[in-house]
Amino acid sequence: MIKPMTYEEFLIKLKADEIETENGNCPAEQILKLFQGKWKDEVLYCLCIYDSIRFGELKKLLNGITNTMLTSTLRELEKDGFITRKQFNEIPPHVEYSFTQKGRDLMPIFYEMTVWGMKWADDNLKKH
Repeated sequence: MIKPMTYEEFLIKLKADEIETENGNCPAEQILKLFQGKWKDEVLYCLCIYDSIRFGELKKLLNGITNTMLTSTLRELEKDGFITRKQFNEIPPHVEYSFTQKGRDLMPIFYEMTVWGMKWADDNLKKH
């Protein structure tokens, strides 16, 4: 695990080329890869809003996603340790998804991305 540092320390180490993983990659690569895929960010955003959510509720919120794609996305996020799946053996049976601690630790990142997005929204919309 990389030791947390201040933004100023980060800039100094970045400029000195002292920040990389064991494989020589940028440490931010893991989080950037997380957001690859059409639906992962949307699923994670829904979990930011709802502490726990059922599959059917999630599908209703994600306009255009298929059951197969939602299942695949949820499995990937669960495999990566960001969400947990809890099955309720009741009548009718249902499944709920929620953040793990690793997933909850994404909240400050979502906040910073939201702040950046709101600051630059007009500029980005003009270019697309």
